[in-house]
Amino acid sequence: MLDSVDVAIVQELQKDARLPNKDLADRVNVAASTCVVRHRALRDRGVITGYHAEVDLTAVGRPVQAMIAVRVRPHTRAIVEPFMEYVLSLPEVLAMSHVAGPEDFLVHVAVADTAHLQRLVLDRFTTRREVSEVQTNLLFEHVRKHTVPPIG
Repeated sequence: MLDSVDVAIVQELQKDARLPNKDLADRVNVAASTCVVRHRALRDRGVITGYHAEVDLTAVGRPVQAMIAVRVRPHTRAIVEPFMEYVLSLPEVLAMSHVAGPEDFLVHVAVADTAHLQRLVLDRFTTRREVSEVQTNLLFEHVRKHTVPPIG
């Protein structure tokens, strides 16, 4: 369980992972030495799993985003695991979810334009033997929350 100090540290780091320890300690109202120990403990316990830089997809030439829903057959571990590895190896893929429901996978992609999206779907997905169905949904806007408070 996380106490109020742990929650405050996690929330502040989600807002700015580059926050210096002294500033973090000031924001959560603890001594700098306490803050560094708590921060390290959160990493050691696996609460904080990493840090990354946000990238503007338009600035790197990938302004078009889509969700590709994929159904594979047969839906077995022998098919699912290699398929997931393959999809995650594609440079256009931002994220992938193995889901329950009519689709087996939701794949979030970012590409240069709709022609690139069409090539990706036709050349990288529908050509695979295990893929039985593909549905592509163009995203008009993608907004991501940057903070995830604990529940409870």
